[in-house]
Amino acid sequence: MGGRARLQGGTNPNVGRASVRLETRGRKPQDLQGQLVAVHPAYDVAFDGFAPESVRGKPSARQAWAVEQLLFAAKASANLGVKTHATFSGALAWPYIYPWPQRPPGLIEQAFEELAKRWRPILDAFDAAGVDLCFELHPGEDLHDGVTFDMFLERVGGHKRCNILFDPSHFVLQQLDYLAFLDIYHSRVKMFHVKDAEFRPTGRQGVYGGYQPWVGRPGRFRSLGDGQVDFRGIFSKLAQYDFDGWAVLEWECCLKSSEQGAREGAPFIAQHIIQTAERAFDDFAKSGADEEANRRMLGLAARKESKHAG
Repeated sequence: MGGRARLQGGTNPNVGRASVRLETRGRKPQDLQGQLVAVHPAYDVAFDGFAPESVRGKPSARQAWAVEQLLFAAKASANLGVKTHATFSGALAWPYIYPWPQRPPGLIEQAFEELAKRWRPILDAFDAAGVDLCFELHPGEDLHDGVTFDMFLERVGGHKRCNILFDPSHFVLQQLDYLAFLDIYHSRVKMFHVKDAEFRPTGRQGVYGGYQPWVGRPGRFRSLGDGQVDFRGIFSKLAQYDFDGWAVLEWECCLKSSEQGAREGAPFIAQHIIQTAERAFDDFAKSGADEEANRRMLGLAARKESKHAG
């Protein structure tokens, strides 16, 4: 589904160290298979193109095929020693994201109950394989922000393999605070797409984009460094929370070629990777901990009284 190259340099802490993986274009197959776990009928024709011809026009067979592929992927990941796996959640409720006409009570809750029911056996299979399943929170999916992730996580019983692929570009387009998101969800963030975007509303267009092509939308994906994402802030947050994963360049841009994006993107990431400090910046003397000295500084150590006192 597109080219990818793997680049490594320095030591190997990912964001706190120097590892970069580059995906130049294309959507990963496992994302598409996850998408097909739950498809609203309004999207049947569009998503049939992501499935083999043998199951096209057969929603139940297409779903069964997608689940089988994900179960295979769990085993393959374990065999390869891969500890994280990216996916989409699919969507049953997405056509109702805007509450007009008014949504009937219980509609969204029922959609998430069904979504959790479909994903729970898959999550269990990934748990048996020792692999974290990371949902890319993405427009068009029922899991597209923190609130929807929480709704799903609650319904799968807080499953330990239910985790997040963090891609700030999707949060820019929906105007979500992606730095605050990391403060809240860092323990669940197991994968990271380094992808840029911009949002420039006008007097004629806003978040919805007016059905325009990518180049004419206020919210657009851009090559690294050409958008508005605060990557210094993101890499700092991930280093702060000791993120132990890859920094993956996913390239999508409505203006720049993928070749130029790849040439510029890999060094862009390398320049942002933080070599984490081994000790506090102000511990220049490498003094370490000394309990007795601490007690003396606090006045808690036994003090010798002068013989001439009084």
